[in-house]
Amino acid sequence: MQLPKPFLGALGGAFISLQLLFLASMCYLYGTAYHDSIRFSTMKLLFVDYDQDVIDQSPTEQDVRNAVCKGHYWGAIYSKANASSRLATAMSSSEAARVYNNSQALTYIWNGAKYSACAQSVYSMLVQLVQGTAGVYDQMNGTTILSTNNVSDPNIAKTVLDPISSSSIDLQPMVQGVRFYYNIVSMVVPILQQFFFLMALNSISAQFKVFSSLSLKQNIALRLIISICYTFIASICMSGYIWGFREDWNATSDQIGLTWMAIWLVMHLNFLIIDAATVFIPVQFMSFFMLTWIILNVSSSISPFELSPGFYRLGYVFPAHELYEILLQIWTDDCNPHLYRALPIL
Repeated sequence: MQLPKPFLGALGGAFISLQLLFLASMCYLYGTAYHDSIRFSTMKLLFVDYDQDVIDQSPTEQDVRNAVCKGHYWGAIYSKANASSRLATAMSSSEAARVYNNSQALTYIWNGAKYSACAQSVYSMLVQLVQGTAGVYDQMNGTTILSTNNVSDPNIAKTVLDPISSSSIDLQPMVQGVRFYYNIVSMVVPILQQFFFLMALNSISAQFKVFSSLSLKQNIALRLIISICYTFIASICMSGYIWGFREDWNATSDQIGLTWMAIWLVMHLNFLIIDAATVFIPVQFMSFFMLTWIILNVSSSISPFELSPGFYRLGYVFPAHELYEILLQIWTDDCNPHLYRALPIL
């Protein structure tokens, strides 16, 4: 079997080009998480001690909550005012020990909706801090407490054995299993849907010679109408399955409506970008563009920029990152307030 040399040359070029494309794309994607464990220190946590004499020198509890809500900190932990005096009273009085609530010693705040996988790590760190605080207290005061307090009293004994615990405030609880898909798979769908439809649209149009028989203005008008209608329905479908699989997430109809509008905007933007790309890029090379575009977008939303090398902050310019920022603001009742930046970029 004699194969023509041009065929072998073209096949070899495609062979090598695709290998290099996938290598470069996956290296870029993997780079977002390279040594991310050493960057957890950049995820700032706020610590406030209200158990001091001069409380008014510290921010209020609402200030702490707002600081986490606005994204200045990933989480916060604070000791309640007079926590030590309440504990000391409970150690010495059976009546006080009976009503003592150890969870009122510390409170920690976090946002379970913001990059859910990372939020779980933040939650774990806050829990470890609470446990560490209780352990240090036992080490420093355990022997003295046992020798100076009436531990035969069951109420006091209960307080001695478990003196410090905490209460938790999750600004936006999200426990549904699909929450980990929101910033990954859901950022790919708006791109792929437009690509597949555009390939079908161009193929069908060429088959029936629709666009070749129309003027430039008619072409633009027809494609614009088609793009608006298609992305309108596609965004409703995407919002629909987000709503349908929300489980116990108490999303409101207003939030779903705003979610649909944000997704529609990004879907239409991707339609226009891919449509423009098909004008300049030959069909046989569209796979190169599409893979690169998908990887760049997913890399911008897969994890917070604090955990990636500084270079990856170029992800601010990609639609997927800005869409996820808008969705977070919608889903968390105006926490993560980055609409001022995301909307102009889109």
